[in-house]
Amino acid sequence: MRAYFLVALLTALVTYLATWGVRWTARRFNIHPAIRERDVHKSPTPRIGGVAMFIGLGAGILAAGSFGWFDSIFLNPGPIWAVLAASAVIIVVGLLDDLVELDWTAKMGGQMGAAWILAASGIQIVSLPIGGLTVGSFAVSFAVTVFVIVLIMNAVNFIDGLDGLAAGVVGIGTLAFFVYTYLLAQQTSPTNYFSIAGLLAALVLGMVAGFLPHNWRPAKIFMGDSGAMLLGLLMAVGAITVTGSIDPATVTRNDLLPALIPLALPVLILIIPLLDLLLAVVRRLRRGQSPFAADREHLHHQLQDVGHSHQGAVMVFYHWTALVSISLLLFFWLDWPQVMVIFGFWLILALVHTYWPVFKRRYKFRKALRGN
Repeated sequence: MRAYFLVALLTALVTYLATWGVRWTARRFNIHPAIRERDVHKSPTPRIGGVAMFIGLGAGILAAGSFGWFDSIFLNPGPIWAVLAASAVIIVVGLLDDLVELDWTAKMGGQMGAAWILAASGIQIVSLPIGGLTVGSFAVSFAVTVFVIVLIMNAVNFIDGLDGLAAGVVGIGTLAFFVYTYLLAQQTSPTNYFSIAGLLAALVLGMVAGFLPHNWRPAKIFMGDSGAMLLGLLMAVGAITVTGSIDPATVTRNDLLPALIPLALPVLILIIPLLDLLLAVVRRLRRGQSPFAADREHLHHQLQDVGHSHQGAVMVFYHWTALVSISLLLFFWLDWPQVMVIFGFWLILALVHTYWPVFKRRYKFRKALRGN
C-alpha cells in the first residue's frame, strides 16, 4: 500500500505543478476558446488541462519503474509502454479538438487508433468469468476491446461539463476500484500485491487529486477532451487487465459476482454518464445531427434546469457514483441480502437528493395556494 501511495502522491504533486504551468502558459499566450452557448462558465477558460495530467502520468510511471516494488510489472514493460503510447495519441487528438474542434470522424479515428494500440499490445477482453465463457476469436476479442475502451472514453468526456464533475466522479470510482484490486491481490497473490490495474488506479487518483484544486468551482482550467478521454482510457485499461487476470473456468457460482466486479465496476460507476451518452446520441441522430454534435441537454444541464446549483448538480453525480462504488465493494465483507438492504436505503436517499429541488418547489407552491 505504501508504494501505491507514494506513486499517487508524486503523480499528484507533478500534476498540480504542471497544471499551474499550463495555466500560466495559456494566460501568457491567450490559449483559450471563446465561450460557447452551451458553456456554463462566464469568462474564457483554458481547456488544455489534459496536457498537465499526461505529464503527471508520465512522471508517475517513471517513479514506479524506479521503485523495486513494481519490478514484476516492469519485467514485461510492453503493456505500460502501450498505455503511454495510447495516452499520447489521445492527448494529441484531444488537444487538437480542444483548440480547433476536429470533425467527429477524425476524433473517433484517433480514439480507435489509441484503443488499437492497447489491444494490439495484448490488453484485451479475452474471456469473461461467466461459466468459463470466452469472447470468441482473436478478431472478436480485439473488436470488443476497442469498443469498450472507446465507449468509456466518450462516457467520461460527455460528463465533463461542470467544474470538478468529471475529475470527482472518476476519482470516487477509481478509489473504489483501487481498493477492490488491492483486496483481490491479497486473496489471489499474497506475496505480491502489485498489478498493472492497481498501478493505473494509483496514477489516476494522483492525476485527479493534483488537477481538481485547479478545476474546483470556479474553475481556473478545464481538462478538456484530452484530459477526459485520457481518464476514460486509463479506467478502461484497468478494468480489462483485472478481468483478464481471472481464469473464468475456476469461477464457481458463489464467486461469480466478485469475479464480475472488476469489469462491472467501471461500467456501473459510469452508468449515469453512459446513459447520458446514449440519450445524447439518440437525441442527435433523431435530429439528423452528428452523434458528437454539442448541445446543452446533458444530464448535468438538466439537473441545473430543475433547480440544482452548479455545485449542487456536481454533488448529485458524486452521490450516485459513491452509491454504486461502495455498494459493490460491500460484497467483499457482507452477504448479498445485507448489501441489498443498504443499497435500497441509500438509493432512496440518492433519489431524494436528486429530486429535492422539485419537492421543495412543489411544497412552496402548495403552501402559497393554502395561503391564498
